[in-house]
Amino acid sequence: MATTRENAAPSTWRTIASDWSSDRDAFKQVPWGKAMMWIFLLSDTFIFTCFLTGYMSVRISTTATWPNPSEVFALTIGGASIPLILIAIMTFVLISSSGTMAMAVNFAYRRDRVRCAALMLATAACGATFVGMQAFEWSKLISEGVRPWGNPMGAAQFGACFFMITGFHGLHVSVGVIYLCTVAFKVLRGDYEQRGNYQIVEIAGLYWHFVDLVWVFIFAFFYLW
Repeated sequence: MATTRENAAPSTWRTIASDWSSDRDAFKQVPWGKAMMWIFLLSDTFIFTCFLTGYMSVRISTTATWPNPSEVFALTIGGASIPLILIAIMTFVLISSSGTMAMAVNFAYRRDRVRCAALMLATAACGATFVGMQAFEWSKLISEGVRPWGNPMGAAQFGACFFMITGFHGLHVSVGVIYLCTVAFKVLRGDYEQRGNYQIVEIAGLYWHFVDLVWVFIFAFFYLW
C-alpha cells in the first residue's frame, strides 16, 4: 500500500509539470509586448467597469432630479436646439478612427511604411479632434455652472460622474494620440523595417480599439440613458 502511494506521488508531480510545460509552449508564440498590452487592457476594463457601475448606482439611488442628457448636451444651431449633436459627431469621429487604425495595421504587415504611418497619423488626428470637442463640451458645462461638487440643473452627483468618467476616457485618448504619433514617426523613419517586425503597430491598434469600445459603453450609459 505504501509503495502504491509512493509511486502515485511522482506520477502526480509529473502530470502537473507536464501541464505547466504545455501552457508554456502554448504561450511561447505570443509576443511579450502584446501579452502585456492585453493584461493592461484587462485591468483597465475593471476600472471602467467600476466607474460605470458606480455611475449607475448613483443614478438609480439619487432622489434629486437627474438632468436630461438630451437637454444638457444640446447645441443651438441656427436658432434651433439640436440634442446630442456634438456627442454624435464625437462618436462618429472616434469610431471612424478604428477603421483607419485597422488599415494601418494591414499596411504595416505589408511593409508599406508610408501608408501605414499616414493612416496612423490620420487616426491620431481623429483622436485629437475628439479631445478638442470634448474640451469644448467641458467648457460649455463649466460655463453653465456644472462642477464636480454641484450642478444647477439637478442632481449634484451629475457633475462628479461626468467629469470623472469622460475625463478618464479623454486621458486615455490623449495618451493614445501621443502613442500613435510616436509609433508612426518610428515607422516612417524605418526603425521597424530594420528589425523586420511591425507588431508594435498591432499593439498600438489594440489599445486604440479598446479606447473606442469603451466610448461606446460610455455613450450608451451616460448620454442615452
